[in-house]
Amino acid sequence: MPLLEPKPDALRPGDPGRSPLPDRLADLTAHGTPTPLREELQAVFGPEKVLWQVSDLVRYASDASPYRFVPQVVLVPEDVDDVSAILSFAHGKGREVVFRAAGTSLNGQAQGEDILVDVRRHWEGVEVLDGGARVRVRPGTTVARVNAALARHGRVLGPDPASAAACTVGGVVANNASGMTAGTTRNAYRTMASVTVVLPSGTVVDTGDPAADDELLRAEPKLCEALLTLKAEIEADPELTARIRAKHRIKNTNGYRLDAFLDGRTPAGILRGLMVGSQGTLGFVAEAVFRTLPLDRAVSTGLLLFPSLPAAAAAVPLLAGAGAGAVELMDGNTLRASVRVAGVPADWAELPRECAALLVELRAPDGAALEAQEWAVAEVLDTLDLVAPVPSVSNAFTRDPAAIGRLWTARKAFVTAVGGSRPTGTTLVTEDFAVPPERLAEACEALLALQTAHGFDAAVAGHAAHGNLHFLLAFDPADPADVERYAAFMEAFCRMTVERFDGSLKAEHATGRNIAPFLELEWGAKAADLMWRTKQALDPDGVLAPRIVLDRDPRGHLRGLKSVPAVDPLTDPCIECGLCEPVCPSRDLTTTPRQRIVLRREMARQPAGSRVETALAATYGYEAVDTCAADGSCQAACPVGIDTGALMKRLRHARHTPREERAAALAARHFGTAEAAARRALTASHQAGRLAGDRLPQAVTGALRRVVRPDLVPEWLPELPGAAAAALPATRRDGAAAVYYPACVNRIFGGPAGQRGPSLPEAVVALSERAGLPVWIPGDVRGTCCATLWSSKGYEEAAAVAADRIVEAAWGWTEGGRLPLVVDASSCTLGLERDVAPYLGDRNRELHGELTVLDATVWAADRLLPLLTVRRRVPSAVVHPTCAARRLGAEDRLTALARACADEVVVPDDAGCCAFAGDRGLLHRELTEAATAREAAEVTARPFEAHLSANRMCEIGMEHATGRRYHSVLLELERATRP
Repeated sequence: MPLLEPKPDALRPGDPGRSPLPDRLADLTAHGTPTPLREELQAVFGPEKVLWQVSDLVRYASDASPYRFVPQVVLVPEDVDDVSAILSFAHGKGREVVFRAAGTSLNGQAQGEDILVDVRRHWEGVEVLDGGARVRVRPGTTVARVNAALARHGRVLGPDPASAAACTVGGVVANNASGMTAGTTRNAYRTMASVTVVLPSGTVVDTGDPAADDELLRAEPKLCEALLTLKAEIEADPELTARIRAKHRIKNTNGYRLDAFLDGRTPAGILRGLMVGSQGTLGFVAEAVFRTLPLDRAVSTGLLLFPSLPAAAAAVPLLAGAGAGAVELMDGNTLRASVRVAGVPADWAELPRECAALLVELRAPDGAALEAQEWAVAEVLDTLDLVAPVPSVSNAFTRDPAAIGRLWTARKAFVTAVGGSRPTGTTLVTEDFAVPPERLAEACEALLALQTAHGFDAAVAGHAAHGNLHFLLAFDPADPADVERYAAFMEAFCRMTVERFDGSLKAEHATGRNIAPFLELEWGAKAADLMWRTKQALDPDGVLAPRIVLDRDPRGHLRGLKSVPAVDPLTDPCIECGLCEPVCPSRDLTTTPRQRIVLRREMARQPAGSRVETALAATYGYEAVDTCAADGSCQAACPVGIDTGALMKRLRHARHTPREERAAALAARHFGTAEAAARRALTASHQAGRLAGDRLPQAVTGALRRVVRPDLVPEWLPELPGAAAAALPATRRDGAAAVYYPACVNRIFGGPAGQRGPSLPEAVVALSERAGLPVWIPGDVRGTCCATLWSSKGYEEAAAVAADRIVEAAWGWTEGGRLPLVVDASSCTLGLERDVAPYLGDRNRELHGELTVLDATVWAADRLLPLLTVRRRVPSAVVHPTCAARRLGAEDRLTALARACADEVVVPDDAGCCAFAGDRGLLHRELTEAATAREAAEVTARPFEAHLSANRMCEIGMEHATGRRYHSVLLELERATRP
């Protein structure tokens, strides 16, 4: 059968005679993509779809794995036609293609050495079908985004990877990712109904189309023949068939899904199965349709401590049998190491080395069903040997969402504790494997012994109910001896897993570069050869993703290991996982937090003064520093808690001249004058706008930006409101329930154009009076600032001046902290509550610790709303949650207030940081436009009677993005409760 004979040169990297592409690490130049290739691709796809500068290539060179490969070029296709054209180009030119979405791959599946294709940026989209029973998803959509759309229908995707907030559906399909509860029944292979795939030949196949097989036969007759031939060969071999079935009774993502040939009746059906877990080597997933599952909203979670791993492992089948949806294992080393993470109990550090824990979660459609599960678990608890005996389920388990969140934080701290504390300069390897669940304890002990024998810190965690274990290793790829130590461990680990346990070398992370050389060890020569022949049937020229699943080189997993040079203590713990990227406002404009760090690491790798270092430094100012919103969202998403924005602020500070620093400090000392001048400037600009239109103020600010610096002079936007009233509402100190601090932004900017009714300060005062909890505005609030204005720009002396002044004043206003300080802008609340601390002197730091700072939405929702009568409501309102409210944990108060004011409240699924970030949106309007594009599309898709938020600058940003007038939810509440 000549059709099925492999072509060694095209398909078998590592075979003698294959000529690999040049090592781009050595060949990297300041010119980026070679000029002939760049010009050729730009002629075909257009300049906007070809990323070719050296900074582009470097920022795409890393993913969450321990590997690093610099591509020759990065392409950003917009549709299936573009993907087909890319594959056609690659075939015609003898080039190789790797698809990359979120880049959360743990084994290098998202990296390539030739053409890298970004299929995240233009590939988002969710369509709920059949009332939520099915969902059609584009590959660049995150799992969390799909689940957000399904939640309102009471449904959820089956796969539930821990990286759901960042990983995309394309990656979930490509790697057959599962997660805490998916096991072997809820994963992508079992729940994906159909897939639209672009084959390496460029042919597009929708396996859900009733005519799919006819069209596939017409377009790809040789492929259909090859697939059916392989199916017949496998089915004719009972021993092989039994082996394939047995290998997938436990979690297994190593190699291709040969059971697709058993489960699929036709070529299209076989293709559907093969695409799951194919890791981008057989085709491009352009769209997938999933059968969804019921979303059980009633949840109860508990942590059980055991004296040993065997004791914990013995309890797993009992708890699973009682209905536990998730049973997560943590060994003693993991528990003790996790205390480094905020929120994890400190006394875990004293737990015995031999102990272990199970995090158990119960889920049910309602409270009654959940209670039945809890009773079933109660019977199991009576039989368990626990370190701290639990008298009842009510003592061991909680239904409180906050407490449940803390327990899962402890479980996820496995990666945080090891990854964040690894020695500087080492890279992190995250591996997973599976064994028969009944041999879980034995596998844990064997793994710990193996790690110790090879000099690695031993720690194990995993999805115990499914026999799926995870472990982390850190080693120095720049040290040959350390690489060999790692190589010896991997050889021993793979042999132990296969020969002792007949386990899966990859349970849910897919083969990747690290396990590809060991694929035949697990599957045997016959099955491995079938995988090679499957690859040739679909990709005979070896265009897609070489070495990622199939690799004959026994040391292929040691090629391209990523060095991690020390750059800055703040960001050195970064493991380049990419979990920060979905929340980054600049992700579709310039760079993400991970990429900002990756670029700095590349500059550190380069010889001092090299052309590459110079080229990267030349673009870093705008791409990384200027367009960072510094909103702190990345810190909340980062598993090791890195605030990349803090580094960008330091870099802004570093490029200030001494004169600029002195000028900023002077302005901070005389902020009352600056505040009054800003109001006058706004008034003058609006008067000029009325006379000459917006072109005059835009021309003036544009000229100043060219003369001075775009990052210093704001740009005029038509959405900018007029000045606030010079006078604040009159209030009394006597009898005040709180001190009200109108933020400087609300003392400078007025409300939306055409707004009727009170100003925001007037509304807060009126609401508080109405509820019988009056507030007092101190007479000397003007001229004070929470310091965020200065700290966000890196003006450290000015920030210190403002910080000390506001804390001293607030301590006096609140009578030493007796009264709460209510702040009417969420970003300023955050600044006063947390961000101001690093700029304070020792004495003022003590005073700051005595203050109670409340966001005005918290004050209104928790204290005022229960005492108010809502008299009128608007039919519908859309809410923009601010990133500061999220960091404060106050996002729910904003929506609670909105629900009091409107019959229908919508929080857009794509709501995120608007990137206005004080005045960043005035300095770089393109940042706000990019950050808000998805949310704006949702907002403008239908009419709403009210557009609500809780920060004036965010409201201006959203007005600019949507053309709709946003205002504070407190203004809407005042209107709704007005007598």
